[in-house]
Amino acid sequence: MFTGIIEEVGTIQSIQQGAESLQLTIRVKEITQDVQLGDSISVNGVCLTVTDFTDTSFNTDVMPETFHQTALKGLKQGSTVNLERAMPANGRFGGHFVSGHVDGVGQITGRETHDNAEYFYIDVGDDLAKYMMLKGSVSIDGTSLTIFGIQDGLLTISLIPHTQDATILTSKSTGDLVNIECDMLMKYVYQLMVPTDATKQQGVSLDTLREAGFLNE
Repeated sequence: MFTGIIEEVGTIQSIQQGAESLQLTIRVKEITQDVQLGDSISVNGVCLTVTDFTDTSFNTDVMPETFHQTALKGLKQGSTVNLERAMPANGRFGGHFVSGHVDGVGQITGRETHDNAEYFYIDVGDDLAKYMMLKGSVSIDGTSLTIFGIQDGLLTISLIPHTQDATILTSKSTGDLVNIECDMLMKYVYQLMVPTDATKQQGVSLDTLREAGFLNE
């Protein structure tokens, strides 16, 4: 479990690329100080496992499913990445519930500067937009952000100066891809209210709430 509060920006030191996989070595400054083999680190919002580490770098593998479903396949040597260690059980929860299981990829369609804020417009498509709401939470490349607009599959987010300085998002340009993880709680609610064929018997509707006595009309 992560919070979406980026701890450090790392740099891709080397990549070994397979047909549908990656082995990454990521250069860091501080994040490996208390790391152990098998620990989880969020890399641009993707939960990855530490397979080796030194004081200044760590290694991790990207399997085919992750390769195809995230923007990690676009990384190159020298690319910068957002990093966050898994949240300790006794840690402060500064962002929102972030699992590191990316739901899909969005494309930046534009950005604008408004006073001290940087606005980003991201095409996430209807499949992801259904899990989003105004002033709700979303993880963009692992960064916990507030939704300032969502309409016709177009997401608007705004970066305060600290987020501009502490993450890689301001290095992104129109056309770039970013990893999107929708709010976990919204996904659970949607699954209950709009069940799929596999879960249609478990759906919750106004009728079922009335039948159960939860609505007094």
